[in-house]
Amino acid sequence: MDKIKLEIVGLSYSQTQSGAYALVLSEVDGNRRLPIIIGGFEAQAIAIELEKMVPTRPLTHDLFKNFATTFNITVKEVIIYNLVEGIFYSKLICEMDGKVTEIDARTSDAIAIGVRFQCPVYTYESILSSAGILLDESTDEDENLFAEMTQSDDEGTNTLEGQSVEELESQLADALTNEDYELASKLRDEINKRNS
Repeated sequence: MDKIKLEIVGLSYSQTQSGAYALVLSEVDGNRRLPIIIGGFEAQAIAIELEKMVPTRPLTHDLFKNFATTFNITVKEVIIYNLVEGIFYSKLICEMDGKVTEIDARTSDAIAIGVRFQCPVYTYESILSSAGILLDESTDEDENLFAEMTQSDDEGTNTLEGQSVEELESQLADALTNEDYELASKLRDEINKRNS
């Protein structure tokens, strides 16, 4: 069975399930999207790594990477290999001293670990054909497709615009200390927008 390479194209709050997030993966050589509902903790862990934010203390997925690296274990790839009753099944393909081992994992954890090892994510045609969403080639924005899954969070942005860069930087430091990475991400985006 040929593997199909995926990449992360979006992560947003889900309206369909309280406290959950929609992780959107895209087919690299195609126009299908694979939305996966994940928990808030895992969404935060993925977002932190994608945004290159450094938490004050290692998160669980960082601990896993540190542990694996210490013992010369490398995660080579993540494979989303099955879908049963709406639940995705994944595995980490790991290597140590030339020996390859597969480790079963929840998809959200596998992706959170995979982004830390900068390894590729794959799935199979059977998964994409049953759970993937085909985008019209003329569609430029994934947000239109997933509007029913996500909700806009513009309220916080409006209140940030009235503050100085110094105030935003102070709030960013507080958010990082308090491990509120969602707020930290919004603050960082606002600071970057003003500095560009």
